[in-house]
Amino acid sequence: MSSLLTPVKSKLFIASSRKSTHALDGAYASLLRGRSLDFEDLRAYEYGDQVRDIDWRATARLGSPMIKRSRATRMHTVLFAVDTGLGMRGLARDERPKKDLAILTIGALGMLSLRHGDDFTLVHGDAARVQRTEIGRSEAALEHTLRRIDGALTNPAPSDRDALLGFIARTISRRMIVVIVTDGTPLTAEAERLTRRLRVQHDVLWITLDDADPVLDRTSRHGRLDAQSAWAVPSFLHGDHSVVGELTARDAEVAARRDALLDRLEISHTVLRSQDTAVSDLLHLLNRRRHVGRR
Repeated sequence: MSSLLTPVKSKLFIASSRKSTHALDGAYASLLRGRSLDFEDLRAYEYGDQVRDIDWRATARLGSPMIKRSRATRMHTVLFAVDTGLGMRGLARDERPKKDLAILTIGALGMLSLRHGDDFTLVHGDAARVQRTEIGRSEAALEHTLRRIDGALTNPAPSDRDALLGFIARTISRRMIVVIVTDGTPLTAEAERLTRRLRVQHDVLWITLDDADPVLDRTSRHGRLDAQSAWAVPSFLHGDHSVVGELTARDAEVAARRDALLDRLEISHTVLRSQDTAVSDLLHLLNRRRHVGRR
């Protein structure tokens, strides 16, 4: 059985090589406000470091910028909240399985949490049930988490984001970093209420996995099926620009409403469209959070 974590580590390595490993680590560290820190050592300045972390005395003494590193004395727990309903069985914007994009997302953030000495847990579910895994602190545990997501999508029930958010609000009392991974389905009034509640209880990040277009802007012989209902999109709709325009406008309206809510609540959020750009998009998300208050 091939590892699900190995390709994630490869994509992380490629992204780290382009931006420097510390850019990813520094961005992840922006999640950890409020940690108790003790001085650990000095190292040379690298791309992505914050000016406030420069040790000016050491810089003057050694003649080059030096960063003061600290050691965390309190771990954080990252809770991955993943919708594993039928909606996740569809295709992402890059025409590849949405579940693979979800696995890459959780794997990348999970690896960063392990590198920083943090632990993680998973809550996933659909309309039939919501489950939570034990807290993990190793790559083996992260591999198990990714397999748990993969397995949950073998025979899923319809998606139920409200049930997922409600489970966390009811059962998770200790403050955590909650990373919600879901799709672009419109938010219900209950989802909005639960999101407000979670924002009070936890530090929240919202990651939307963008769906492939149900109707293409060009003629296509390939069929399209709705992941939730298995309804086949009639082939004559492909290439119908009026239909494509209506769907595009509807999706933009749904996204604008979601983004407006998350912005009001100061919840960091991003949309992932492709496995090829997912890691860099996550890096940008974490960097934006670092520079804008608590978002």
